Amino acid sequence: MRILVAEDETIIRLDLRDMLQRAGYDVCAEARDGEEAVELARAERPDLAIMDVKMPRLDGIEAARRILDERPIPIVMLTAYGQQELVSRAIEAGVFGYLVKPFREQDLLPAIETARARHEELAALREETESLAEALAARKTIERAKGLLMAKEGLSEQDAFARLRKASQASGRPLKVIAEAVVATLGGES
Repeated sequence: MRILVAEDETIIRLDLRDMLQRAGYDVCAEARDGEEAVELARAERPDLAIMDVKMPRLDGIEAARRILDERPIPIVMLTAYGQQELVSRAIEAGVFGYLVKPFREQDLLPAIETARARHEELAALREETESLAEALAARKTIERAKGLLMAKEGLSEQDAFARLRKASQASGRPLKVIAEAVVATLGGES
């Protein structure tokens, strides 16, 4: 897994890189501030980012928001501050983990794995939602096409569907495409 590390304190950044490399991760980029983190995330396309909250030029939470707007990846925030306001902002930005300094390797590695697992779950849910939305839209188009065939051709619902299915099979096109063509052809007539 390729990881972007964004931390303005050099010693902490080097410690993080060392911990991650010992654990078998590839640290693909290191940023010293939020602006650089956004640029490196764009250029390097990491699988995960670990970011400090308080950084120069652009704070880590806003940098995380910008990174996530461009390409959703799991992000773990690091901070010396455990204030609820910062935690709330981080959650609202869409980060997947939050660690308070000083942290140990046994804190960091589970946070990375948890963030990655939650991100994968969310991605799967988004994909399923998109698939269901597409199926619903197709179903609505097919129902509309059936209704138009029933009204214009005097067919029963079963016969209208059979005609759509037969056209789909004969043309080798999906039923939704045939239904869209029927709606475009018959739906504009009054």
